[in-house]
Amino acid sequence: MRISGGQARGIPLAVPKGDAVRPATDGMRQAAFSSLGAYVAGARFLDLFAGSGAYGLEALSRGAAGGVFVEKNAKAAACVRQNLAAVCKSLGRSPAGLEVLQADALTVPLDGGAVPDLVFIDPPYEIIPEVAPGLFARLMPVLAPKPDALVVFELPGEIELAPAGWTMLKRLGKGVRQPTVAFFRATRVSP
Repeated sequence: MRISGGQARGIPLAVPKGDAVRPATDGMRQAAFSSLGAYVAGARFLDLFAGSGAYGLEALSRGAAGGVFVEKNAKAAACVRQNLAAVCKSLGRSPAGLEVLQADALTVPLDGGAVPDLVFIDPPYEIIPEVAPGLFARLMPVLAPKPDALVVFELPGEIELAPAGWTMLKRLGKGVRQPTVAFFRATRVSP
């Protein structure tokens, strides 16, 4: 598994041994970031269920200003730190403005610090139907100051998400038991 684009393209990413994480495939990340395009440059991100940190690190490689990685598993969080150091070294930048929190994405406080422009969510597929509504409800007030903020949610093709107060702008990928990425934005309410 490697960074698929940007200045750190080709940097290998460490992944914890065992089944603690299911890393986002290079192809799926590449498709997602191709769709995001110039939106990533200068953006702040929040990477929930970070795993190896692939989504946030890909954003960093493609010009994101900084962000926060949230990963509950200690081995995976250690891999995020290792990967972050490698990507920062490749980019010739300090890790200032980047943070790795070993915490539960379902309960970590989301209202501290800078409001993200991008939120990456890549939870274990089996818990998505249970946790997605709560995650979107928690993100609504956090992202309110940035109405153009995007939530990039990886999920298998057989799961449909229609969170209250959110609009799905696009979905990449298809097929049952195949990874897909859905892009959401909070629905704007007319005054």
